[in-house]
Amino acid sequence: MFLFLLTYVKSISEVERLLPEHIRYLEKQYRAGRFLCSGRKVPRTGGVILCHFPSREEAAEAMAEDPFFKEGIAQYELVEFVPSKASEGFQKLL
Repeated sequence: MFLFLLTYVKSISEVERLLPEHIRYLEKQYRAGRFLCSGRKVPRTGGVILCHFPSREEAAEAMAEDPFFKEGIAQYELVEFVPSKASEGFQKLL
C-alpha cells in the first residue's frame, strides 16, 4: 500500500483552477481500483491519497499523471507501507 502526501506549493486559486482535472484523475484511479480513500488536509495545505499498486514504480507512474503533479501545484511524498493490522471494515484491504 502507498500514501501520496501532497503539499500545495502554489496558491489556492491555482489549486482551484486545476481541481476539475484533478478530480477526473482521482475518478479514473478509483474506477481502476487503485485509490481507496482521498481527501484534503486540515488546514487546506494539501491532500492525502491511500492507494494500492503492485509496485512502487507503478505508484510513482500514477502519481506523475496527476495534474497537480504535472503543473507543479503540489509537492509529493510517496510513502510505501505494509499494513499489519486494520479495523474490521478495512480487513479486506489487507
